[in-house]
Amino acid sequence: MNARLNWRENAAVELVPGYTLADADGTPRAELAGVRLAVEGGFVHIVVPGVADTQVVSAPAVRRIRYPRPEPTDD
Repeated sequence: MNARLNWRENAAVELVPGYTLADADGTPRAELAGVRLAVEGGFVHIVVPGVADTQVVSAPAVRRIRYPRPEPTDD
């Protein structure tokens, strides 16, 4: 397991039917926006604002992930 995950900020995640994540109120949701996420070894680590723990789902449970396009850099 990689101790340094490549986190994406302000992302949105949509899960396939039958899978959910807890929102800040503890309500199971199949879609959440404004989350922080990282993909590692077939799993997606998801930090939901207002939820103390990082939630982890298997990558096949994910239908779609969206996050802002990075700004171009002058390298």
